Amino acid sequence: MRFSIQSRRDSQSNELMELAKTYLTDFGLVLDEEEPEIVISIGGDGTLLHAFHRHAHRLDQVAFVGIHTGHLGFYADWKPSELEKLVLSIAKNEFNVVEYPLLEVQLHCHQSESVRYLALNEATIKSPDVTLVMDVELNGNQFERFRGDGLCVSTPSGSTAYNKALGGAIIHPTLPAIQITEMASINNRVFRTVGSSLVLPAHHNCTLKPVKDQQFTMTVDHKHFVQSDLKWITFNVANEKVRFARFRPFPFWERVHDSFVSNE
Repeated sequence: MRFSIQSRRDSQSNELMELAKTYLTDFGLVLDEEEPEIVISIGGDGTLLHAFHRHAHRLDQVAFVGIHTGHLGFYADWKPSELEKLVLSIAKNEFNVVEYPLLEVQLHCHQSESVRYLALNEATIKSPDVTLVMDVELNGNQFERFRGDGLCVSTPSGSTAYNKALGGAIIHPTLPAIQITEMASINNRVFRTVGSSLVLPAHHNCTLKPVKDQQFTMTVDHKHFVQSDLKWITFNVANEKVRFARFRPFPFWERVHDSFVSNE
């Protein structure tokens, strides 16, 4: 089996990375940074996001697993003390692969070719200088004209990240859906938005169309860029899925409880 390792690059993560390389190669696995079959992320959820985007062009051929060297994350669910146990399980091929849905983002511009992105957590759009004004279409039909700070479109597995901080719902990561959540919308006697998160199934899509010609700041997971000349953006559940190597049960609601409810 071919493997690669993504490290957060702090001293503890780098030390674990070198240990993992030694252990895995001793078991006969091959280090392959370009075409691995399994990618070990050592750090936090952000580290796994980097690993995901590094291999986003071959998601059907790679599975991810995370070791957390900070706070327990939703993607990095192994402890540093469990490294030897994890290595042994990988070497014996004792894991199942689970798949989670992704967000497809398609940017269409007036003067340039369209661009496509995949997001594991979410994509956001804001206006850097003034209020964001966007027409929101659902399945090709006008739904509302949004005015506010911005909009966040998240995957189910990303619903516990920025989406939750904005007041969005937590969605089980296996459900094929996307969620649209507002950032500080303007609601008064003149302007109206729905004021709630919208959860769309896999066969639906959302299109955002700028009302004015202006620049926008956008993020796709950890990537940040400025977009101008924008015609429209379409969001939907991607055909591709992210694959995770699961060596033991993944108690999602227990993880939610431990992360947001428990005081221990």
